[in-house]
Amino acid sequence: MPNQPTTHSIPDQPPPFYYLHNFQQAMNWVQQRYADLLDDAEQRFLSCFDALPKASQALLVRLIMRKGPHFRRSRLNYPEIGDLDAAAAPLLELGWLNDQQPLDAAELGALLRKDEILALLPPAAELRALRKPQLVERLQASNPDARRFHQWCPDNIERLLTLQVGELCEHLRLMFFGNLSQGWEEFVLAELGIYRYESVDITPESRGFSCRQDLELYRHLHHCRSQLEAGLPCAEVLALLGEPQCDNPWLRSRYARLLFALARQLEREEDLSQALTLYGRSGWTGARQRQIRILEKLQQHQAAWELVQAAITAPENEAELQLALRAKRRLARKLAQPPHPVIADSNTTRIDLILSGPHPLGVETAVREHLHADQAPVHYVENSLITGLFGLLCWDAIFAPLPGAFFHPFQSAPADLHSPDFQQRRHALFAASLAYLDSDAWQHRIRHNWQAKQGIQSPFVHWSLLTETLLDQALHCLPAAHLRAWFQRLLQDIRANRAGMPDLIQFWPEQRRYRMIEVKGPGDRLQDNQRRWLEFCNRHGMPVAVCHVQWASP
Repeated sequence: MPNQPTTHSIPDQPPPFYYLHNFQQAMNWVQQRYADLLDDAEQRFLSCFDALPKASQALLVRLIMRKGPHFRRSRLNYPEIGDLDAAAAPLLELGWLNDQQPLDAAELGALLRKDEILALLPPAAELRALRKPQLVERLQASNPDARRFHQWCPDNIERLLTLQVGELCEHLRLMFFGNLSQGWEEFVLAELGIYRYESVDITPESRGFSCRQDLELYRHLHHCRSQLEAGLPCAEVLALLGEPQCDNPWLRSRYARLLFALARQLEREEDLSQALTLYGRSGWTGARQRQIRILEKLQQHQAAWELVQAAITAPENEAELQLALRAKRRLARKLAQPPHPVIADSNTTRIDLILSGPHPLGVETAVREHLHADQAPVHYVENSLITGLFGLLCWDAIFAPLPGAFFHPFQSAPADLHSPDFQQRRHALFAASLAYLDSDAWQHRIRHNWQAKQGIQSPFVHWSLLTETLLDQALHCLPAAHLRAWFQRLLQDIRANRAGMPDLIQFWPEQRRYRMIEVKGPGDRLQDNQRRWLEFCNRHGMPVAVCHVQWASP
C-alpha cells in the first residue's frame, strides 16, 4: 500500500464504501506483517470478516469507527448499506454484535435524551430543573442493577446494538499504526489530500512490534498512563504498572517516560522521597536534574553535590550542564566548597525600542513591522526557518527506511526521531546530506526538495511559514558554514535544540548578510534554551541580537 503524494483533484464526496476499503487495506497490511503475532481470536476475526456480505462488513466498520460500544438503531443512518437489520444479522450470529446487552444507568443515560430519562423516573416537579447527569444519578440510585434496553424502556420498540469486538479491533489498530494515537481517519485525511505523507519503502520486516509481549506491554503502559491522566492516585498507578521486563528499546523508553511522569506528579504532591526513588529508576532525560532539586529540598546537600559532579562530568545534554552549573554554585555555598565562577552571558548585541502598543498581534509583530524595510526585510521565523532548511537538505536521511523507523504509510516522522542513536544510525546519510554544503549544490538541493516535497508532512518543515520569498532570501544570505553549525547542533539533541531559536530574522540581500533577533517584551526574560542558542551563535560568529521592547506611555 504505497503512500504516494496526492496529485489528483480532491473529490467533493469520497466513494460510498471508502471506509470499508480503507479498513480492508489495513487488515491486509496486518495479515502480511503480523501473521505470527495474531492470536486465535484475531485470526478468526480476519478470516470471518473476509467471508461476510459486503453490507455486514460495512456496518461493522462503521460501528468500529464510531464512539460506542452501544448504538441505538434509530441513530444509525447509512444509505449505502441498505437494510441495516439484514446487515446486522450475520454479525449478531457471530457474536460480534449483541442486541440483548445489559446496561447500567450510566450507560443508559449516555444513550437517552433528558426527556427520555425523565419518563423513567417517578413524576416530580423538581426533576425538570435538574441537569441530565443529576437525573442519571437519581436513576442509578433507584435502579442499581444492569438490565436490557427494553427492560429499561418497555415502551420503546427500537433496537440497541452493542459492539463486542471493539477491544480486538483496537489491538489490530495498534498493530497497523504502531501506536494508539492515530485512528482510521488517517486514511480519509490522506485520500482527500488534507494530509500528505512521504512515500517510504516499508518492507514486510518493518514493523513496530516483534513479539506478542511487546503488544501487550504497549497496551499496559498506555492504560497506566491513561489512568494517571484520569487522576488515579500515583500509588495505585504504580501498583497497576508493576515492573514489566522488556528487551524492546522503544518500549523501554516509553516505560522510562511513564516513570518520569509519575515521579513528577509525586513531586508536585510533595511526596519527595517516593519521587526521588522513581526518578532514579526512570533514567529519562531530566530525571537526574529533578533528583538534584529534590535532594536540595531535603537538605541532603552532599548527595546532591555528588549528582551535580556526575552531571558536569558527563552531561546528558546542554540543558543539564547549564542547570548543573547553577546547582553547583548553590551547593558550593552550603558545603563550603570553593565558589564556582559565574559564567556571564555572551556579549550579545542589545536593541532597545520604545513602541506604541501593545500590538494586537504581539510584541514580535510590533518589532518586525518597526524594523522592516524594502532593502532589509524582516520575517517572523522563531523555530521554523533553520529547522525547515535542515529538513529540506537532509530529507533523504530523515525518511530513510531503516528497520524500526517506519511501520505504516501515515508517519510524518521516523519512530526513532528522538532516540539517542537517531543520528548515529544514519551517520553516513547525514554526512552525505551535509556534504552538499561544501559547494553551491546545497541551494539547489534545498530548493528542489522545497518544490518536490511541498505539503508533505515533516517533523521539521512548516510549509505555511517557509514561503518562497523567505526561502529565496535565506538561500541568498545565509552562509553554508553557519547552516552546517546549526544543523550539527540540531543533530546532537533534536528534542532540545529544535526550540529556543530567535524570533525574527532580518536580511540585507544586497550585502548578502543577515541578523537574528530575539524579542523580549516588558518584563520578559530569556529562557534557558534561548540563552543556549544565543551563546552558540555568538561563539560561532553568527550575527544575533536581543531586542528589549517597552511600550510608550499613552
